[in-house]
Amino acid sequence: MKRLHLHVSVPEIAPAIAFYSTLFDAAPIVVKDDYAKWMLEDPRVNLAISSRARAAGVDHVGIQVDSPAELGALSWRLKAAGADTLDQEATTCCYARSDKSWVTDTGGVRWETFFTHGDATSYGEDVIPDNTGASACCAPVAAPKSACC
Repeated sequence: MKRLHLHVSVPEIAPAIAFYSTLFDAAPIVVKDDYAKWMLEDPRVNLAISSRARAAGVDHVGIQVDSPAELGALSWRLKAAGADTLDQEATTCCYARSDKSWVTDTGGVRWETFFTHGDATSYGEDVIPDNTGASACCAPVAAPKSACC
């Protein structure tokens, strides 16, 4: 079964945790100094928030799947529609180990399709391949040109 994913950038974690915990009447299942995540059943959504120096607001949306086969099917549909995807295997992002396929829609919204297969102790290990050392976690801002991230 698929689950909608929303990642929201917030200026401060603590007040945002209080707000979303009240809104959904549930505590987050993951809390870090710069990140929190809720896995809600009603509505069925994976909501993540972070204060990682991006502009406040919706950072990206996505679809979380339960298996590598579901991820492959979603990625294939995007490619068949002519979309350039950015694919990652065994990446660390948002304190989780995942396989992912990224795409930017026609309006510029970044979409992440992903299968999570474990927890991680760091926010993200990948770096943008520009020698700056900046994190590539949650995909680069620019639209992907080839399979990768």
